[in-house]
Amino acid sequence: MTKVKTAAPAPSYPKEQLLFWYRQMLAVRRMEEKAAQLYTQQKIRGFLHLYIGQEAVGMGIEAAIRPDDYVITGYREHGNAYLRGIPMREIFAELMGKVTGCSKGKGGSMHMFSAEKNFLGGHGIVGGQIGLGTGAAFAIKYREEDRLCVTMFGDGAVRQGILHECFNMAMLWKLPALYICENNQYAMGTSVNRTSNVTEIYKIAYAYEMPSERVDGMDVFAVYEAVKKAAAHVRSGKGPYFLEILTYRYRGHSMSDPAKYRTREEVEQYKERDPLARLQSYLYEKGLATPEDIEKIEEEVAAEVAEAVAFADASPYPEPESLYEDVYVQKDYPFLREW
Repeated sequence: MTKVKTAAPAPSYPKEQLLFWYRQMLAVRRMEEKAAQLYTQQKIRGFLHLYIGQEAVGMGIEAAIRPDDYVITGYREHGNAYLRGIPMREIFAELMGKVTGCSKGKGGSMHMFSAEKNFLGGHGIVGGQIGLGTGAAFAIKYREEDRLCVTMFGDGAVRQGILHECFNMAMLWKLPALYICENNQYAMGTSVNRTSNVTEIYKIAYAYEMPSERVDGMDVFAVYEAVKKAAAHVRSGKGPYFLEILTYRYRGHSMSDPAKYRTREEVEQYKERDPLARLQSYLYEKGLATPEDIEKIEEEVAAEVAEAVAFADASPYPEPESLYEDVYVQKDYPFLREW
């Protein structure tokens, strides 16, 4: 297991904030666990990439940025969609291919979007979102807006040439881009040290003189503080920032992956640093929560998951004619009128 320095929790976090973080992280985990169950029941088809184990990354990022910032990511996106504010019922509906889903049932697990929440979506092409996120950052600068674009990708996407092209352009033009690599140690079934001579991924940014650092992604405090610092740098007009956030997925790459390329001991070793358990322990140690408080949160989340699944189950599938809708942008779309 890669060792990384963990940021010590600051004493100034309000109780309500920490309980909210815990609730959101728990909701993501229970949502993903339910999605896995629905997949085995064949209510969810196609590919399904779960975020279980990586919840502190998504939560730390969302806590440190603003709602009007853009977020774009890869195909392991359900947690990010939820943390951005997309209702869980719309996420389950999308997973099940229903018309009430956030992408009208046409995107499925890998392609969830929300213009309202500034979520530029999950993307099935490895590394494809890096160019799109850089383009969004360019648009922000062109319009002289006070916001940034968080572009998330996995350790496997770092091997794509587009990352280097975008790093170069982003630094040259000082774009408001915050690049985040969720390094969960494996690109599908291949470990980082089998695909790259540079295993400390954050150092890749050195070639472009881009500020970067490595973060403990199993600690929501560490993620929050690092992203807050990076976001402040980007907003100041100094250009992009790169974070390599070390995390770990407990499940396989997708539901069809038996994950035989890693040992059970390795998985258990990471589970000892489980981000939810660590935050819960901190809440207990600081007297910020009781077992009854945590049980109440569990009940609330369970009810939310149950309601969301019931909503998705009762929702209709898209009509066949809708296949031809949303293919082209309408002429009167406001965004086009701006240009």
